[in-house]
Amino acid sequence: MNKRYWAILIVYIFMHLSSLVGIPILVGQGVNLYESFIYWSMGSFVVALLIILFLLIPERTERRLHPRLRKTTVSHAMKWAIIGVFLAFVAQFFAIFIETELLGIEPGSENTQEIIRMIEVLPIFAIIVAMVGPVLEEIVFRKIIFGALYKKFNFFLSALLSAVIFAVVHFDFTHILIYTAVGFVFSLLYVKTGRIIVPIIAHVAMNGYAVLVQVLLVDYLEDIQKELEQLQFILGGLLL
Repeated sequence: MNKRYWAILIVYIFMHLSSLVGIPILVGQGVNLYESFIYWSMGSFVVALLIILFLLIPERTERRLHPRLRKTTVSHAMKWAIIGVFLAFVAQFFAIFIETELLGIEPGSENTQEIIRMIEVLPIFAIIVAMVGPVLEEIVFRKIIFGALYKKFNFFLSALLSAVIFAVVHFDFTHILIYTAVGFVFSLLYVKTGRIIVPIIAHVAMNGYAVLVQVLLVDYLEDIQKELEQLQFILGGLLL
C-alpha cells in the first residue's frame, strides 16, 4: 500500500478520534453535549473528505492503479451501478431474514435509530449520512482496504475480510451480518467495474433510502398505516 493510501487511513482514523478533543471544546463554548457531537461529526466528516479527495488527485494521471483491477467502460459501469443498488438491497434483505428468522435477532438497529435522531435534531446532517459518509467509507474500505487485500488474496477472502472490518467499525455487533453482507456486495461491484464510483452509488442509494423512509416519509407512512387499520376495521365490521 502506497504512502498516499496510508495517509488516507490516518486521516480517516483521526477524523473519528478528533471528537475526543473537539466535542469538549464545543461543550465548553456552551453547546450541549448531544448537539456538540452532531456539529463536530459534520465538520470532521466534511474536512476529512476534502483532504482525502485532495490526496487522490494524483491518481487521475495514473493509468493502472491496481494489478488486478481494470476500469470498464462508462456504459458497463452504469449498468453495474443499477444492478448494484438492487444487489445491495437483496443482500440486506437476506441478511435481515437470517438474523430474524434463523438467529432470533430483533429487527431494527439502535445505531440507525441514533443517526435518525441526529437528523431530526439537525436535518442537514442527512447529507452526511446519505452522501459524505458513503463516499468516505467506500474509499477507505473498498478502494484501500479491500484493494490492499486483493493484491495478496483471492476475491472471496479479500471481500469477506474487508466487509467484516467495515461491519466492526460501525460498532453495531448485533447486526454485523447485515453490514458484512452489503460490504461484500460493494466489493463485488468494485471488482466488476474497477470504478469506486459504482459501489459509492449503491451505498448512497441505501443510506439515502433509509433517511427518506425513516425521516422524511415516516409521518406519511404512519398516516397510511392508520388509514389501512381503519379500513380493516370497517371491512371487518361489514363482514361480521
